[in-house]
Amino acid sequence: MSDPGETGVKKAWYWARKQYVSLLTLLLVLVITIVIFIFRDKVSELGNYGYLGAFLISLVTNGTIILPMPGLLLLFALGASFNPFLIGIASGAGGILGEMTGYVAGFSGGNIVSGNQAYIRTEKWVRRWGVIVVFIFSATPLPMDVLGIVAGALRYPVWKFLIVGWAGKSLLYTGMALAGAWGWEMLVDGSLNLSGFWIACAAVLGVTIFLVMALALEKWTWRRTR
Repeated sequence: MSDPGETGVKKAWYWARKQYVSLLTLLLVLVITIVIFIFRDKVSELGNYGYLGAFLISLVTNGTIILPMPGLLLLFALGASFNPFLIGIASGAGGILGEMTGYVAGFSGGNIVSGNQAYIRTEKWVRRWGVIVVFIFSATPLPMDVLGIVAGALRYPVWKFLIVGWAGKSLLYTGMALAGAWGWEMLVDGSLNLSGFWIACAAVLGVTIFLVMALALEKWTWRRTR
């Protein structure tokens, strides 16, 4: 008879091995975010390169399905160093362009998630409400990968997908950037007397909780029907 404790350890180890890429990516992003917060004055000297960086971060993280959420964490940090509204606009453009990978997959006839419950529900929503669904998915942590595939498969007008998706993602990313800017100002200019490192850790912790919840939601929606 196997020891329950030993079985639990084996399960945890198996899960860690299976998710090591995601865990390493998240750890790397957390380290980069803390560095950005600590050296925000130096980062702000990069000028327009910061907005280009926001665009590229969103383009890459939205163009892949390997832990896309940490891109939000980096935008949160950039909001403390640059204009949060411009960060939101630039990252929104990069984000929706990245989501075109899913759109193209669906448009080309990819059948990778057709048996998925989330796919079936999303297809019904897009057929019925179109623009509203695209905006809501873009402005929230709902699975844009699924929406992109559905939109492509339904031949949803690409210009609508891009414009409405850009508006939704810009809203989401502007909110994250503003949270970074306001959170930093509140901690630094307020009555709290904390070192730069602990300020960064406190700010990152709140956003990390949000990202973990969002990632769990996205993974749950990708479960296939049995």
